[in-house]
Amino acid sequence: MQAHTGRRMPVRFKLIGTTAAVMLASATLVSTANAQERVRWQVPIAFPSHLVGLSTPVVHLSETLEAISDGNINLRYYEPGELIPPFEILDAVSEGRYPAGYTWIGYDQGSIPVLPLLSGPPFGMEPPAFMAWHYFGDGDDLLQEVYEPYGVKALLCGVIGPEAAGWFAEPLEDLDQIDGLRIRFAGIGGRVMENLGASVTMIPGGELYQAMERGTIDAMEFSAPAVDRILGMQEIVQNYIMPGWHQTYTTSHLLVNQETWDGLTDLSRAQIETGCRSATLFGFSESEWENPQALAEFEAEGVNAQTLSPEILAELEAVTMQVLDEMSSEDELFARVLESQREWMSVHGNWHSKGYLPRSYYAPQSD
Repeated sequence: MQAHTGRRMPVRFKLIGTTAAVMLASATLVSTANAQERVRWQVPIAFPSHLVGLSTPVVHLSETLEAISDGNINLRYYEPGELIPPFEILDAVSEGRYPAGYTWIGYDQGSIPVLPLLSGPPFGMEPPAFMAWHYFGDGDDLLQEVYEPYGVKALLCGVIGPEAAGWFAEPLEDLDQIDGLRIRFAGIGGRVMENLGASVTMIPGGELYQAMERGTIDAMEFSAPAVDRILGMQEIVQNYIMPGWHQTYTTSHLLVNQETWDGLTDLSRAQIETGCRSATLFGFSESEWENPQALAEFEAEGVNAQTLSPEILAELEAVTMQVLDEMSSEDELFARVLESQREWMSVHGNWHSKGYLPRSYYAPQSD
């Protein structure tokens, strides 16, 4: 009988070795699953980062992503003009010069006419109805369809309520006063102003104070009270026109290069989407806290916060509907987005008018 030269490993050692191997493999898999990619983005923004509700959400987004990714996602935002001018953000992201940008997408209405409907139209939805339409209705799908030809993924990343209708040298008692004015007005509201005889220009927020002070423009709209107060317009003009018929909500979006977005892991994409939803809630809540206080401060300092008469609002609405119909006839995608919004406004409006208390319940009560 031939002698056996090898030694048989005891069963208990086999089990220990097998268990150790399984544990090592499991630990490696868990480590790989938990190891997140490192994302380092330079992000130009359209507004100075301290403007309430317009750009403060991108600050919140940056801080939130840093926290929830354990430092793996670093979104470094750059003030307007530090990297590129505010109006060049879409092109820079589309061309891949920067992975992402944060902006008011209505700035690109010249090349994409439908964008003001998605960023703040006249006589449109209020923020709660818009967010419902965006997240649960057609809104987000239509938004992605708009940007698909440009190789861009668009993420809603901020919403505020209505803007003020602008700063005017005199109280606005008649729409004939608009004829001949040199006015800074954005979005579809600007086209309404043109139909009323105004000469409309688009000027970035950082240049508005000087433009008003030097008389380059006669009147202007920019944002809501908390932002307008930061810009200091009350130092130049004392007539503040309300309500913001021309922009019933204002959105901010994070535009991401589509190839960059597709190259991210599912985890990174989910964290960025979650961060933008958080930023949207943050911006809306912050602006609703700050705007009433800013308006009260304006009025305490003698600013005439004029509420437009129902008659003037009806005239503005009539001109707006004509403009919207004209733009719908010129652009098929514009027409589809407008139809979807109007259908939802009808459904939501019925609920809002019957389910919510009339606004008079929230108006200041006289003694």
